[in-house]
Amino acid sequence: MNDEFYMNLALQKAWEFQILTYPNPAVGCVILDKNGALLACEAHERAGEAHAELNAVKSALFKLNPDFKFPNGSNELYEFILANHNGILKGSKAYVTLEPCSHHGKTPPCANLLKVLGFSEVIIARRDENKKASGGAEILRGSSIKLKFDVLKDRADELIEPFLSWQSGNFSFFKIALCANGVATGGVISNEQSRTHMHRLRSASDLLVIGGNTVRTDRPTLDIRLIKNGKNPDILIYSRTQNFDRTIPLFNVSGRIVEISNSLEKAFKVPLVMFEGGESFLNSLDERVSWVLIYQSSEFKNLQNLRANLRLKRVFGSNFGSDNYGWYKIIK
Repeated sequence: MNDEFYMNLALQKAWEFQILTYPNPAVGCVILDKNGALLACEAHERAGEAHAELNAVKSALFKLNPDFKFPNGSNELYEFILANHNGILKGSKAYVTLEPCSHHGKTPPCANLLKVLGFSEVIIARRDENKKASGGAEILRGSSIKLKFDVLKDRADELIEPFLSWQSGNFSFFKIALCANGVATGGVISNEQSRTHMHRLRSASDLLVIGGNTVRTDRPTLDIRLIKNGKNPDILIYSRTQNFDRTIPLFNVSGRIVEISNSLEKAFKVPLVMFEGGESFLNSLDERVSWVLIYQSSEFKNLQNLRANLRLKRVFGSNFGSDNYGWYKIIK
């Protein structure tokens, strides 16, 4: 197995948590022992929680010693590992999709963790251009750890593109669910795993934008009822008219703001925005929305399939049970 193989594992793992780490970037990490055996493949899963490297170190240590009793908090976990690792990861190799951080924010610096544990080599897909977090490579190099850069860099660039976009002001993506034969209407389409993932994305988003036709036809709630913790997103209904039945459930979700407008300008003035809708909204999509998330079930419906004139490039694909899902970039 070569470096590209293991970096691909790290990238695939990071993609599973794309957007869910907001406002942090999605990052993945793979660890091999000194003999080249795979010990861990983990990712940063949520802002304020353990980074990918710390999660991977935890998994690797547990695989080597299942008697470890790890604390829950990321800071507590970091300190526990520093005090109890006993050198069992010395000589290990790490593959990281983004240069390990050097600063102590909500979580401690990952570069220092790899340094203290005695890693022999760290392979990095992409350097960190964030002035606050960069510098991890210098910490590692100063400890005589071998470094290799730019392995699958193009793919790492795509992984971090949403992060760089919301850092610059806005990242917007369009979500749609389709049956196996391309039908996007007729009630519930995705399975519960897919819908739970989608609810987590809603909770992470600053704003949810939906087309007026979808609101009138589907009478949605657009809440996050399938997850335990999070916030119901504020809503922007994109419509030429203000005429809506206020008994539609989305208007009656506690703690949210619902705005109706014939302009989308507000959507591009906040960092992270999720667009939802059907065929008409997709076909009139603002050119500033350049990413699409598609959930596709394994079931067929005897209804008209979606018609759209789009060229897409798939950058990641996986599944939730019987459903497939994928992130796509619109080719313009």
